[in-house]
Amino acid sequence: MVSNWDDLRVFLAVARTESLSAAGRALKLDPATVGRRIARLEADTGAPLFAKSPTGYALTDAGQRLMGHVGRAETAMRDADEEMAGQAGGLSGQIRIGAPDGCANFILPKVCAQMAKDNPDLDLQIVALPRVFNLSRREADMVIAVSPPSAGRLSVQKITDYKLHLAAVRWYLRQAPPIETLDDLAAHRMVGYIPDMIFDKELDYLGETGADRVALASNSVSVQAHCIQQGGGVGIMHDFAMPFFRRLQKLLPDTFSLTRSFYLVRHQDDRRLDRMNRFAAALCEGIRAEVARLEAEA
Repeated sequence: MVSNWDDLRVFLAVARTESLSAAGRALKLDPATVGRRIARLEADTGAPLFAKSPTGYALTDAGQRLMGHVGRAETAMRDADEEMAGQAGGLSGQIRIGAPDGCANFILPKVCAQMAKDNPDLDLQIVALPRVFNLSRREADMVIAVSPPSAGRLSVQKITDYKLHLAAVRWYLRQAPPIETLDDLAAHRMVGYIPDMIFDKELDYLGETGADRVALASNSVSVQAHCIQQGGGVGIMHDFAMPFFRRLQKLLPDTFSLTRSFYLVRHQDDRRLDRMNRFAAALCEGIRAEVARLEAEA
Protein backbone atom coordinates (compact mmCIF):
# COMPACT_ATOMS: atom_id res chain seq x y z
CA MET A 1 0.00 0.00 0.00
CA VAL A 2 1.34 3.43 -0.96
CA SER A 3 1.21 6.00 1.86
CA ASN A 4 4.29 8.20 1.41
CA TRP A 5 3.24 11.39 -0.39
CA ASP A 6 6.87 12.47 -0.81
CA ASP A 7 7.51 9.37 -2.93
CA LEU A 8 4.38 10.07 -4.95
CA ARG A 9 5.57 13.64 -5.62
CA VAL A 10 8.81 12.16 -6.95
CA PHE A 11 6.80 9.75 -9.10
CA LEU A 12 4.78 12.65 -10.57
CA ALA A 13 7.94 14.62 -11.33
CA VAL A 14 9.58 11.70 -13.15
CA ALA A 15 6.36 10.90 -15.04
CA ARG A 16 6.08 14.50 -16.23
CA THR A 17 9.74 15.10 -17.10
CA GLU A 18 10.61 11.50 -18.16
CA SER A 19 14.00 12.04 -16.54
CA LEU A 20 15.55 11.40 -13.11
CA SER A 21 17.84 14.41 -13.43
CA ALA A 22 15.07 16.78 -14.58
CA ALA A 23 12.79 15.56 -11.79
CA GLY A 24 15.64 16.05 -9.33
CA ARG A 25 16.15 19.63 -10.48
CA ALA A 26 12.46 20.38 -10.09
CA LEU A 27 12.37 18.88 -6.59
CA LYS A 28 15.89 20.00 -5.55
CA LEU A 29 16.99 16.38 -5.09
CA ASP A 30 19.97 14.59 -6.60
CA PRO A 31 19.15 11.99 -9.30
CA ALA A 32 20.36 9.11 -7.13
CA THR A 33 17.82 10.04 -4.44
CA VAL A 34 15.09 10.27 -7.08
CA GLY A 35 16.05 6.81 -8.33
CA ARG A 36 15.92 5.36 -4.80
CA ARG A 37 12.49 6.89 -4.20
CA ILE A 38 11.17 5.37 -7.42
CA ALA A 39 12.66 1.98 -6.52
CA ARG A 40 11.00 2.16 -3.09
CA LEU A 41 7.68 3.06 -4.64
CA GLU A 42 7.95 0.18 -7.11
CA ALA A 43 8.66 -2.15 -4.20
CA ASP A 44 5.59 -0.83 -2.36
CA THR A 45 3.33 -1.27 -5.39
CA GLY A 46 4.88 -4.56 -6.44
CA ALA A 47 5.12 -3.50 -10.10
CA PRO A 48 7.58 -1.64 -12.35
CA LEU A 49 6.28 1.90 -12.90
CA PHE A 50 8.78 3.06 -15.53
CA ALA A 51 10.58 1.55 -18.51
CA LYS A 52 13.86 3.12 -19.61
CA SER A 53 13.51 4.19 -23.23
CA PRO A 54 15.79 6.04 -25.69
CA THR A 55 13.97 9.26 -24.82
CA GLY A 56 13.95 8.76 -21.05
CA TYR A 57 11.68 7.16 -18.48
CA ALA A 58 8.33 6.07 -19.93
CA LEU A 59 5.38 5.01 -17.80
CA THR A 60 4.47 1.32 -17.85
CA ASP A 61 0.83 0.21 -17.77
CA ALA A 62 1.06 0.06 -13.98
CA GLY A 63 2.61 3.51 -13.95
CA GLN A 64 -0.20 4.87 -16.11
CA ARG A 65 -2.79 3.49 -13.69
CA LEU A 66 -0.98 4.96 -10.70
CA MET A 67 -0.64 8.29 -12.52
CA GLY A 68 -4.41 8.56 -12.74
CA HIS A 69 -4.88 7.96 -9.02
CA VAL A 70 -2.03 10.23 -7.93
CA GLY A 71 -3.15 12.99 -10.29
CA ARG A 72 -6.61 12.94 -8.71
CA ALA A 73 -5.06 12.99 -5.23
CA GLU A 74 -2.93 15.99 -6.22
CA THR A 75 -6.01 17.80 -7.49
CA ALA A 76 -7.89 17.04 -4.26
CA MET A 77 -5.02 18.40 -2.18
CA ARG A 78 -4.91 21.53 -4.32
CA ASP A 79 -8.68 21.93 -3.88
CA ALA A 80 -8.24 21.69 -0.11
CA ASP A 81 -5.48 24.30 -0.15
CA GLU A 82 -7.72 26.63 -2.16
CA GLU A 83 -10.64 26.17 0.22
CA MET A 84 -8.50 26.72 3.30
CA ALA A 85 -6.89 29.80 1.79
CA GLY A 86 -10.29 31.36 1.09
CA GLN A 87 -11.39 33.36 -1.90
CA ALA A 88 -10.52 36.88 -0.74
CA GLY A 89 -7.31 38.77 -1.24
CA GLY A 90 -4.63 38.65 -3.91
CA LEU A 91 -3.29 35.67 -5.77
CA SER A 92 -0.36 33.70 -4.38
CA GLY A 93 1.72 30.60 -5.04
CA GLN A 94 3.30 29.51 -8.30
CA ILE A 95 1.56 29.35 -11.68
CA ARG A 96 3.28 28.21 -14.87
CA ILE A 97 1.99 29.41 -18.25
CA GLY A 98 2.91 27.65 -21.48
CA ALA A 99 2.75 29.71 -24.65
CA PRO A 100 3.97 29.79 -28.27
CA ASP A 101 7.06 31.96 -28.44
CA GLY A 102 5.36 34.87 -30.26
CA CYS A 103 2.90 35.33 -27.42
CA ALA A 104 5.58 34.58 -24.81
CA ASN A 105 8.01 37.14 -26.24
CA PHE A 106 5.74 40.02 -27.15
CA ILE A 107 2.52 39.73 -25.11
CA LEU A 108 3.09 37.94 -21.82
CA PRO A 109 6.02 39.94 -20.40
CA LYS A 110 3.97 43.11 -19.88
CA VAL A 111 0.85 41.22 -18.85
CA CYS A 112 2.68 39.05 -16.32
CA ALA A 113 4.77 41.95 -15.00
CA GLN A 114 1.56 43.81 -14.15
CA MET A 115 0.01 40.72 -12.56
CA ALA A 116 3.12 40.17 -10.47
CA LYS A 117 3.02 43.80 -9.36
CA ASP A 118 -0.65 43.49 -8.39
CA ASN A 119 -0.04 40.19 -6.54
CA PRO A 120 3.29 40.32 -4.64
CA ASP A 121 2.93 36.74 -3.35
CA LEU A 122 2.39 35.29 -6.83
CA ASP A 123 5.27 33.55 -8.65
CA LEU A 124 4.78 33.41 -12.42
CA GLN A 125 6.68 31.19 -14.86
CA ILE A 126 6.46 31.64 -18.64
CA VAL A 127 7.46 28.59 -20.68
CA ALA A 128 8.00 29.50 -24.34
CA LEU A 129 8.16 26.42 -26.54
CA PRO A 130 7.47 26.04 -30.27
CA ARG A 131 5.36 22.93 -29.78
CA VAL A 132 2.13 21.65 -28.22
CA PHE A 133 2.25 21.40 -24.43
CA ASN A 134 1.24 18.29 -22.54
CA LEU A 135 -1.09 19.42 -19.77
CA SER A 136 -1.65 15.88 -18.50
CA ARG A 137 1.99 15.82 -17.43
CA ARG A 138 1.66 19.26 -15.85
CA GLU A 139 4.25 20.85 -18.13
CA ALA A 140 2.22 23.95 -17.37
CA ASP A 141 -0.78 24.89 -15.25
CA MET A 142 -2.44 26.50 -18.25
CA VAL A 143 -1.53 26.97 -21.88
CA ILE A 144 -2.11 29.62 -24.50
CA ALA A 145 -2.69 27.85 -27.81
CA VAL A 146 -3.33 28.94 -31.40
CA SER A 147 -5.96 26.27 -32.02
CA PRO A 148 -8.35 24.58 -29.56
CA PRO A 149 -7.49 20.96 -28.69
CA SER A 150 -10.18 18.39 -29.44
CA ALA A 151 -9.21 15.64 -27.00
CA GLY A 152 -8.59 15.27 -23.28
CA ARG A 153 -10.31 16.52 -20.12
CA LEU A 154 -9.58 20.13 -20.88
CA SER A 155 -11.31 23.46 -20.53
CA VAL A 156 -10.89 25.74 -23.55
CA GLN A 157 -11.87 29.38 -23.94
CA LYS A 158 -11.12 31.79 -26.74
CA ILE A 159 -9.09 34.79 -25.59
CA THR A 160 -8.86 37.05 -28.64
CA ASP A 161 -8.14 37.29 -32.36
CA TYR A 162 -4.92 38.79 -33.68
CA LYS A 163 -3.73 39.95 -37.09
CA LEU A 164 -0.67 39.16 -39.21
CA HIS A 165 0.76 40.89 -42.29
CA LEU A 166 3.67 40.60 -44.67
CA ALA A 167 6.60 42.80 -43.66
CA ALA A 168 10.20 43.66 -44.52
CA VAL A 169 12.78 46.15 -43.29
CA ARG A 170 12.72 49.45 -45.18
CA TRP A 171 16.32 49.42 -46.42
CA TYR A 172 15.81 45.94 -47.87
CA LEU A 173 12.78 47.20 -49.79
CA ARG A 174 14.68 50.15 -51.23
CA GLN A 175 17.18 47.86 -52.98
CA ALA A 176 14.83 44.99 -53.88
CA PRO A 177 12.25 44.55 -56.66
CA PRO A 178 8.92 46.28 -55.90
CA ILE A 179 6.11 44.30 -54.26
CA GLU A 180 2.72 45.25 -55.61
CA THR A 181 1.02 41.83 -55.68
CA LEU A 182 1.55 38.43 -54.08
CA ASP A 183 3.07 37.22 -57.35
CA ASP A 184 5.93 39.69 -56.83
CA LEU A 185 7.06 37.70 -53.77
CA ALA A 186 8.64 35.17 -56.14
CA ALA A 187 11.53 37.61 -56.66
CA HIS A 188 12.24 37.82 -52.90
CA ARG A 189 13.76 35.68 -50.19
CA MET A 190 11.03 34.46 -47.85
CA VAL A 191 11.49 34.18 -44.09
CA GLY A 192 9.28 31.75 -42.18
CA TYR A 193 8.92 28.52 -40.28
CA ILE A 194 10.99 25.42 -40.96
CA PRO A 195 8.32 23.51 -42.91
CA ASP A 196 8.62 20.17 -41.12
CA MET A 197 8.66 21.84 -37.69
CA ILE A 198 5.30 23.60 -37.99
CA PHE A 199 3.50 22.10 -34.99
CA ASP A 200 0.06 23.58 -35.68
CA LYS A 201 -1.69 24.05 -39.03
CA GLU A 202 -2.65 27.58 -37.96
CA LEU A 203 1.05 28.51 -38.20
CA ASP A 204 1.37 27.62 -41.89
CA TYR A 205 1.30 31.28 -42.85
CA LEU A 206 3.42 31.29 -45.98
CA GLY A 207 1.29 28.63 -47.60
CA GLU A 208 -1.38 31.28 -47.95
CA THR A 209 0.93 33.55 -49.95
CA GLY A 210 1.66 30.89 -52.55
CA ALA A 211 5.37 30.84 -51.63
CA ASP A 212 6.91 27.43 -52.32
CA ARG A 213 10.34 28.03 -50.78
CA VAL A 214 11.50 29.39 -47.42
CA ALA A 215 15.03 30.68 -47.92
CA LEU A 216 15.58 31.66 -44.28
CA ALA A 217 13.72 29.60 -41.70
CA SER A 218 13.42 29.11 -37.95
CA ASN A 219 11.06 27.32 -35.61
CA SER A 220 10.91 30.55 -33.54
CA VAL A 221 8.72 33.55 -34.38
CA SER A 222 11.13 35.81 -32.52
CA VAL A 223 14.09 34.57 -34.57
CA GLN A 224 12.10 35.06 -37.78
CA ALA A 225 11.32 38.64 -36.80
CA HIS A 226 14.98 39.38 -36.16
CA CYS A 227 15.92 37.81 -39.50
CA ILE A 228 13.45 40.11 -41.26
CA GLN A 229 14.84 43.06 -39.29
CA GLN A 230 18.35 42.19 -40.51
CA GLY A 231 17.27 42.27 -44.16
CA GLY A 232 16.94 38.51 -44.55
CA GLY A 233 13.89 38.91 -46.76
CA VAL A 234 10.12 39.17 -46.54
CA GLY A 235 8.12 37.38 -43.87
CA ILE A 236 4.81 37.34 -42.05
CA MET A 237 4.77 39.30 -38.82
CA HIS A 238 2.26 39.44 -36.00
CA ASP A 239 0.85 42.96 -35.86
CA PHE A 240 1.41 42.88 -32.09
CA ALA A 241 5.13 42.35 -32.69
CA MET A 242 5.53 45.24 -35.13
CA PRO A 243 5.98 47.95 -32.45
CA PHE A 244 9.10 46.11 -31.27
CA PHE A 245 10.63 46.40 -34.76
CA ARG A 246 10.16 50.03 -35.80
CA ARG A 247 12.21 49.72 -39.00
CA LEU A 248 9.81 47.20 -40.50
CA GLN A 249 7.11 48.10 -42.97
CA LYS A 250 3.85 46.26 -43.66
CA LEU A 251 3.43 45.04 -47.23
CA LEU A 252 0.18 44.74 -49.18
CA PRO A 253 -1.91 45.53 -46.07
CA ASP A 254 -5.05 46.12 -48.15
CA THR A 255 -4.85 42.86 -50.07
CA PHE A 256 -3.23 40.35 -47.71
CA SER A 257 -4.06 39.92 -44.03
CA LEU A 258 -4.34 36.87 -41.78
CA THR A 259 -6.44 36.46 -38.66
CA ARG A 260 -5.59 33.90 -35.99
CA SER A 261 -6.77 33.37 -32.42
CA PHE A 262 -5.38 32.67 -28.97
CA TYR A 263 -7.12 30.13 -26.72
CA LEU A 264 -6.62 29.46 -23.03
CA VAL A 265 -6.42 25.74 -22.29
CA ARG A 266 -6.68 24.44 -18.73
CA HIS A 267 -7.22 21.21 -16.85
CA GLN A 268 -10.96 20.64 -16.52
CA ASP A 269 -10.51 19.96 -12.79
CA ASP A 270 -8.96 23.41 -12.30
CA ARG A 271 -12.32 25.01 -13.09
CA ARG A 272 -13.27 24.20 -9.47
CA LEU A 273 -10.40 26.28 -8.08
CA ASP A 274 -11.25 29.89 -7.35
CA ARG A 275 -7.58 30.92 -7.44
CA MET A 276 -7.07 29.48 -10.92
CA ASN A 277 -10.35 30.94 -12.17
CA ARG A 278 -9.40 34.41 -10.95
CA PHE A 279 -5.94 34.09 -12.46
CA ALA A 280 -7.33 32.87 -15.80
CA ALA A 281 -9.79 35.76 -15.94
CA ALA A 282 -7.05 38.32 -15.22
CA LEU A 283 -4.68 36.69 -17.72
CA CYS A 284 -7.26 36.71 -20.53
CA GLU A 285 -8.20 40.31 -19.81
CA GLY A 286 -4.54 41.32 -19.83
CA ILE A 287 -3.81 39.51 -23.10
CA ARG A 288 -6.82 41.06 -24.84
CA ALA A 289 -5.81 44.53 -23.71
CA GLU A 290 -2.16 44.09 -24.68
CA VAL A 291 -2.94 42.70 -28.14
CA ALA A 292 -5.31 45.63 -28.77
CA ARG A 293 -2.75 48.16 -27.55
CA LEU A 294 0.11 46.80 -29.65
CA GLU A 295 -2.00 46.32 -32.78
CA ALA A 296 -3.12 49.92 -32.52
CA GLU A 297 0.57 50.96 -32.65
CA ALA A 298 1.48 48.64 -35.53
